[in-house]
Order: sequence, then C-alpha cells, then structure tokens
Amino acid sequence: MTSPARQTGPTDTLLTLLDLDNLGGARTDKDVFVGPSERQPRHRVFGGQVLAQSLIAAARTVPADRAVHSMHGYFLRAGDADKSITFGVERLRDGRSFSARQVHAYQDGQPILSMIASFQTDAVGIDHQTDMPQDVPAPETLPSTADLLGSIDHPIAQYWAFDRPFDVRHVDSALYVSASGEQVARNAVWMKTFGPMPDDERLHRAALAYASDYTLLEPILRRHGISWITPDMNVASLDHAMWWHRPVRVDEWLLYVQESPSAHGARGLGVGRIFTRDGVHVATVGQEGMVRLPVLP
Repeated sequence: MTSPARQTGPTDTLLTLLDLDNLGGARTDKDVFVGPSERQPRHRVFGGQVLAQSLIAAARTVPADRAVHSMHGYFLRAGDADKSITFGVERLRDGRSFSARQVHAYQDGQPILSMIASFQTDAVGIDHQTDMPQDVPAPETLPSTADLLGSIDHPIAQYWAFDRPFDVRHVDSALYVSASGEQVARNAVWMKTFGPMPDDERLHRAALAYASDYTLLEPILRRHGISWITPDMNVASLDHAMWWHRPVRVDEWLLYVQESPSAHGARGLGVGRIFTRDGVHVATVGQEGMVRLPVLP
C-alpha cells in the first residue's frame, strides 16, 4: 500500500495546476492567463488538466457568486506536457443571472482546446434527479490503482499508481492491463482526491472536470473486451461536455457511472453521471473519443 505522505502530494500538484497566473492583470479584447503543465510519461498534456485550467481561467472573469453550470469543449491538438499553456478568455455575455465565456488554450501560438462555459448565480426552482445505482460495493472494499499497478516497473504504471491526484477505484475489473469479465458498454468507478481541497466551489467544480476525463471512454473498451495496453491501439478524446447540477466536493467519494450508447467509424460516445456517496446527482458528462484499433490480417 502507498504511504499517506506520497498520496497527498498529487493533490498539491493539482492545486498548483489550477493556480493560474494573470499576465499583468491587464485586459484588452481578452483576459490572458498562463498555467503549468503536469509532467506525463508520454509527454502529452492530459485533457482533463486543460479542461480544468480553462474553467478556472473563465471563472476568474465572472462575479464570485456565479458558478459554472455547463461547458462544451473541443480538443483540437495534442498538448506538450513539457510546456506551459496560455489561456485567452473572451467575455461573451453578462446577464442578470448568467455569464458566458469562451476560452482558447494555446501552446506555441496554436489552439489546443476551444471551450464555451456558462455560469449562473444560485437560484431556487424545480428539482428532480435520477437515482444512483444500488448495491454498488463501497470504495473501501475495492483495490486502488496503486494496489493494481504499483508493483509494475513501468513509467506509465508508476504514474497512474502514485502520481495522479485522484484515487480511482473500479467497481468492476479494471482495464489497465486486461479486459476480463462481461463485455458490456458500462463502467463505474469511485473517485476522490487523496488530500483535502480548499473550501472553494470553483476549485471543486474544475477538479471534477479534471477527473471526469479519466475513464469516460472505458465503457467503449469494455464493450469490446479491450484493455488500455492493446498493442497499436490509438485512443484520443475529441470533445467534452459537462453539466454541474449541484454543489460538489471532490475530496469526498464520488461514484462515476458511465455507459456508451454507440460506437461507429472509429469514434465512440461515453456518457457519465456523477453521484455523491449518499446519492445526490451532482454532474453529467459526455465525451466522444477516437478509438482506432490495429488492422488485423
């Protein structure tokens, strides 16, 4: 098992990633921020990182009482994890209760992500939600990623086991190195940060966007009996949409229930619902991904 000291470090890394620099505090046609990149074994920026940082950049330009409730983004290019990222925020609209922002994330002058996000003041209104699945094993009874991959002497396995800021525990068998079990287009994980997070709703919502990119394409892989180490497989996120329904804390266990309604033409769709441990539906996510498999003889 991993030591608590090693486990809390990645949460500090997450907070550092979300602490963007405002370039001089000046604004022309856009507000400009710069953020670091998280080092990755494959030297490609993790998509969830860019999503989370873009949301923080946008949130810096809206009144503090307006929380993000939806975002729609497209991944345009692979990012370089050895370089910082510049974020340009355009203030599209500020209404009585809603604000809209467009964010472009750049490296070397080229956009790697384009996103529009909407923010809203807290309001009272109609209320209903879907129910959380029943009879899901408690996260404490499930193996962590460190339990599954910590003994494998490979940089990607070591990174996933010890350096990611979220503790991710699969309800069914994980797809890291094999794809055993029933081939169904469903997947579920428990997740939370290893260490505590500040009492800032903007940080928790951005961090949830970060974690929402971890496993959303796994129901596609599980449906076809494919693991992440399938030789010559190429998987990439194409777009990402997210809706926050209610307040959330990412330093408490969350159940992320996912399914894939369709896959065709080297693309697959993943849809996820995120619940608190006591069954509150806090967010819904959708993502289409490219999944290219080797051509068999």
